[in-house]
Amino acid sequence: MRINILQHTPNEGPGSIIDWADSCGHEVYTYHPYRFGYLPTAAQTDMLVILGGPMSPNDDLPWIKQERELIKQLLAEDKPMFGACFGAQQIAKVLGAAITKSPVKEVGWAPVYLQTGTIPALPKKLLALHWHEEMFDIPAGAELLFSSTGLKNQGFVLKHRVIGLQFHFEPKPNNVREMVVNDFPYIEGSILGQNAAQILAQKVPETNKQVMFQLLDYINA
Repeated sequence: MRINILQHTPNEGPGSIIDWADSCGHEVYTYHPYRFGYLPTAAQTDMLVILGGPMSPNDDLPWIKQERELIKQLLAEDKPMFGACFGAQQIAKVLGAAITKSPVKEVGWAPVYLQTGTIPALPKKLLALHWHEEMFDIPAGAELLFSSTGLKNQGFVLKHRVIGLQFHFEPKPNNVREMVVNDFPYIEGSILGQNAAQILAQKVPETNKQVMFQLLDYINA
């Protein structure tokens, strides 16, 4: 299977998603549309992963709109998709949901809580990395998957093929370090009250990688 990854900033990579792809024997192609302007076609895509980034789906940039055209085609073809943060917002916007300023800015580590038993065997509470100040509405036909204390709409699942998360399960320890050392000014104003040193001191839960694998297995079943 060919997995196409859309990466939107150098410091937010695919992390454990690559581990999952390698364990399954899949080929991975990573695109940087914000930098080079290229995207795969729907015909070249068996599964699409849309990662986070500092931009908004509401920004008037050609490549952002082109991404949504690709997402629209893949939805019509019932191909699996996973979106994290900006990526989840892109999927939600294609599905007609609003992307707006969140009532809270969440940057750092905080629990998320499972809201449905649709995906079997997921833990009811997980510690996730948050890095956002925008949010999505839950798209029509999708189901609320996770919530946090500060924000209800933290994740959605759609028809066994699409998952969008406002937060991050995918980062491994080196990914977290890369995010923090390159984007530490963004931490200011977060309701989570953590500084860069505190975010770095938190060990990445091993459960996060296991759950990332479960989510990717689910949309590919």
